[in-house]
Amino acid sequence: MKLRLAAAAAFGLAASVAATNSFANTGPVPTGVPRLNHVFVIMMENHGYKQIAGNPNAPFTNAYMKSSNLATNYFAVAHPSLTNYLEIAGGSNFGVLSDGNPDWHNATCQPDIVAGTVDNEAAGKAVCPIAGFGTDAATPKRDFTNETTDPSGDIEIDDKLTYPARHNITGSNIAVQLALNGLSWKSYQESLPVTGADGVNNSDGEYSNLTDFTKIKPTLTPPLTSASIVNLYAAKHNPFVYFKSGQTPAALKKTVGFDQFYADLASGDVPNFSLVVPNQCNDQHGRGNGTAYCNFDPDDNGTQGGLNPALIQLGDQAIERLVTAIHKSPAWHDGRAAIVMVWDENDYFHAPETNQVVLTVDKNYGTKGKTSSVLYTHFSLLKSIESGFILPCLNHACDANVAVMSDLFATK
Repeated sequence: MKLRLAAAAAFGLAASVAATNSFANTGPVPTGVPRLNHVFVIMMENHGYKQIAGNPNAPFTNAYMKSSNLATNYFAVAHPSLTNYLEIAGGSNFGVLSDGNPDWHNATCQPDIVAGTVDNEAAGKAVCPIAGFGTDAATPKRDFTNETTDPSGDIEIDDKLTYPARHNITGSNIAVQLALNGLSWKSYQESLPVTGADGVNNSDGEYSNLTDFTKIKPTLTPPLTSASIVNLYAAKHNPFVYFKSGQTPAALKKTVGFDQFYADLASGDVPNFSLVVPNQCNDQHGRGNGTAYCNFDPDDNGTQGGLNPALIQLGDQAIERLVTAIHKSPAWHDGRAAIVMVWDENDYFHAPETNQVVLTVDKNYGTKGKTSSVLYTHFSLLKSIESGFILPCLNHACDANVAVMSDLFATK
């Protein structure tokens, strides 16, 4: 049982003090999930439940939905992508309602959490490193401002549930919790450049926003710029780099590419918590300047009819590769392990389409093939992982109406 408890000793008294300060606004340890040794969260992108369930271009995914435990009443929380990633990682949107890039290592911007700007298209708006304590942004039933053109608006969750702004938000996340409790984590990001995540907003695995294109000779017409990059890796899908704690040298070393992921799986030296994020072709997000296979969906209307079938197939193949590799790893037999497959949001479908997405829990223990109709959200996912690692709940994961997914993680 690799719980890596030895790491706790390295923190010593300083870690104890840090833990007290960091968790001042957390709640009790949630109950309902058995002690877990490894959790893999595979993040997929921008498709609602009805677009994936029964889709003939996603045969592995649909078979996996049947063999795993499936949540049939699971909802993302608001839009856009970054907001949902932050909510899974830290139980709050932290006032960030955009896909803005991190304001890297900016020690002069306001570190406390304040209500964000409800504008996903705020040009050049970088996100101040999240830290401190403050108030986040409320999640209403419907959004009428953020990439919304229809007068009926976009349903944020299920058109019933809302999350009022909380005034006791702490700028922490599950990675900090794990480290301070002697447990390990990594963020595995496909197409991350070999130089690492520091300062990288977008990359195709080789070139990034940090590339000096003037040194590429001879100069092409039109000249190469960062706009020429097919943005496969995106910082907005790596929530930990948006926190002040995640921009330290030690934390940045925890964001690694898929080559390292497969090497870790082969050796069995896998952290307790793994965030696994395929690139923006393989996670079904799509890119407008990539290949035809990676193009955005022609008509994102909430049905399967408007989809790019090749993009769905790319994601299905990516899921199969990842799940197969995890199942073959020695880590899959190291105590209790679980794979969570989940989509971040439904990509701004107008009402009456809700923000329902697919979530499955595949375990190496207990029952499989179970379906659950209990109402769950991304906050439920965080709360359930915290329960499995015996960590206190963070922010909205502590809300009384956020249920632990005990039926999906049950031992029997």
